[in-house]
Amino acid sequence: MFQTPSRLFRVFAVAEAITWTLLIAGLILRQAAGLSVAVLVGGGIHGFVFLCYGATVILVAKNNRWRPLPVVLALASAIVPYATVPAEIWLHRTGRLAGSWRLHATDDPRDATWHDRLLRFFLGRPVLLGGIAVVAVAALFTVLLVIGPPGGRA
Repeated sequence: MFQTPSRLFRVFAVAEAITWTLLIAGLILRQAAGLSVAVLVGGGIHGFVFLCYGATVILVAKNNRWRPLPVVLALASAIVPYATVPAEIWLHRTGRLAGSWRLHATDDPRDATWHDRLLRFFLGRPVLLGGIAVVAVAALFTVLLVIGPPGGRA
């Protein structure tokens, strides 16, 4: 399903934008109909996908060797409703999503670094990488739930 970094990035960029709709709809329902549970559901889903998108940005940025500015802009786009889609389009048009997963070392000296070897190890084992990513995101999500929602509890 995620044969290229571009495909993985696109799926999570669109998913993040869709979950903004759930969150906004939940906020409207809470105000209009007093359904606080709508924000709980929409906000929870959005929060989890938000974290998954952030993890995806970091993985694709490392694989495609982005400089810091595109990484910061891609991460920041998740804060603005629906901005992940234009960010994905920009990254695609500028070639930052081009290419395949770096599964094998090349003559590039950067491929000899420990973190690039670690990246290739996990990219060569996508089920393991996906499992670790899900567990890490779920753990972070749980910690953030314990801390409390943005703006505090009502």
